[in-house]
Amino acid sequence: MNRPFHTLAILLIGISLSACAADKKNATLTTSTTTSTTLTTSEQKAAYSMGYVLGKRNAEVLGQDFSTEAFSQGMRDAFGNKPAALSEEDMKKAVQEYQAKREKAMEALQAQQSSKELAQNTQVSQENEAKGQAFLAANAKKPGIKTTASGLQYEVIQAGNGPRPKASDSVKVHYEGKLIDGTVFDSSIARGEPITFPLNGVIPGWTEGVQLMPVGSKYRFYIPSKLAYGETGAGTIPPNSTLIFDVELLGIEK
Repeated sequence: MNRPFHTLAILLIGISLSACAADKKNATLTTSTTTSTTLTTSEQKAAYSMGYVLGKRNAEVLGQDFSTEAFSQGMRDAFGNKPAALSEEDMKKAVQEYQAKREKAMEALQAQQSSKELAQNTQVSQENEAKGQAFLAANAKKPGIKTTASGLQYEVIQAGNGPRPKASDSVKVHYEGKLIDGTVFDSSIARGEPITFPLNGVIPGWTEGVQLMPVGSKYRFYIPSKLAYGETGAGTIPPNSTLIFDVELLGIEK
């Protein structure tokens, strides 16, 4: 038995009579051939349960055109030790052709879903970029907000008098990051534990901004998406998100 026939044959073991309806109240199984089986014994209930659960799992793979009646007949013939209605060669060929057809259909479905997701992500990305630009334009006019040549905005919450780090330094900080709608996505403050990291190993907005800070200071950074995670986003951060970070510089580690 070749691999395609064997692979789909295993799948077929798990197909329930999906054309049948299960009434949870009276536990009776009725097929399209009007044959009914009352589920009374534990063996009957177990057989029905396995068929239903595995059928649900494989319904999408096998598709709506899968003939449960023909499948049921094949099972009855096999369990009844009757001769097969098709030769082994014909069965292999039929399964191979059906498998190829289903694979092609699944590939088309996946391509359609990927295209839809891409369109949705593109729309979200464009909306976030527009919202971010509008937010930064309005924010730049507020008292105390400074804007660098790169577009990074910041304000001094608490001034420090220590040294300023270089991009090659590692820094120890407490921080909280949020989206412009106020959603907090990360916070060492909430965890109660500061973090130490190389300053040249983070997003450009951090690398640039923290170098402006003397040790002991607290700044608030407004980071354009191009200086953050850009079109890809990161984790719970949507694509093209403008980010707000409250940062306290606790120390510098050479």
